[in-house]
Amino acid sequence: MSSPGNNILFPRIALIGAGLIGSSLARLFRRDGLTDHIAVSARTQGTLDKIQELGLADSVSLDAVEAVTDADLVILCVPVRAYAAIAEAIGPALKSGAIVTDVGSCKQSVIDDVRPHLPEGVHLVPGHPVAGTEHSGPEAGFAELFEGRWAILTPEADTDNAAIEAVAELWRRAGSFVEIMEARHHDQVLAITSHLPQLVAYTIVDTATGLEDHLQGEVVKFSAGGFRDFTRLAASDPIMWRDVCLSNKEAILDILGRFTEDLTAIQRAIRRGEADKLEETFTRTRAIRSGVIDAKQD
Repeated sequence: MSSPGNNILFPRIALIGAGLIGSSLARLFRRDGLTDHIAVSARTQGTLDKIQELGLADSVSLDAVEAVTDADLVILCVPVRAYAAIAEAIGPALKSGAIVTDVGSCKQSVIDDVRPHLPEGVHLVPGHPVAGTEHSGPEAGFAELFEGRWAILTPEADTDNAAIEAVAELWRRAGSFVEIMEARHHDQVLAITSHLPQLVAYTIVDTATGLEDHLQGEVVKFSAGGFRDFTRLAASDPIMWRDVCLSNKEAILDILGRFTEDLTAIQRAIRRGEADKLEETFTRTRAIRSGVIDAKQD
């Protein structure tokens, strides 16, 4: 897909959705000259107007079919439960040799929802940049979002190797480390590293909303500790996380079951005054933090 002698990876790229990830990719493409043409499709005219105001697209359209016409790379940047309807709509308009990828946090559902709608000769390379903030919308993006982070690709076994390498090179150009794994394995890993922490954050902050008014005020006032970090996670896009929970239901329910058992064990140790058990648990978990720091993911 790339052209010799310049930075072009894909002559024409279509972004379906222009929130934090989509707009960050558009900024990256602009900054590094990775494409000749950026086409953006979004659900509302307001989003498209903002994209044009920011200078992040060469063409915009409310019609995803129009955006993907003649595109060499199509990137789905919308909540994952919208993928099936979009894939069904754009499938007939995709040119032979085009690559379809995405940025969703669930990967088996992408294969299940998108693959049936793609014509022969169009390559599906599901992807997940493990990067983000609690902010959303076109204004929230920045080209450096992906630097030093992981981008996980989950292509099926029979996927064209050149298509996989093209998408991998895009993420390498973004400054990401690229890992290739099987989709269901990805979903199990992310259920513990991403989805469970998000659900815990939502639940803790929601618990705070149920407190008496005078306690709520104190919680906000003294939130400089751990609660503050939970509020950052809990401020994330509710539609995106609703879709993640429903699309990765099996893996999330499994890990929630394990977490519930562990939480019950901690509750029991506190009730019984089992100091040694508490100290043992808290000591064991410090090793994970050390590993995160050593991996430069802190």
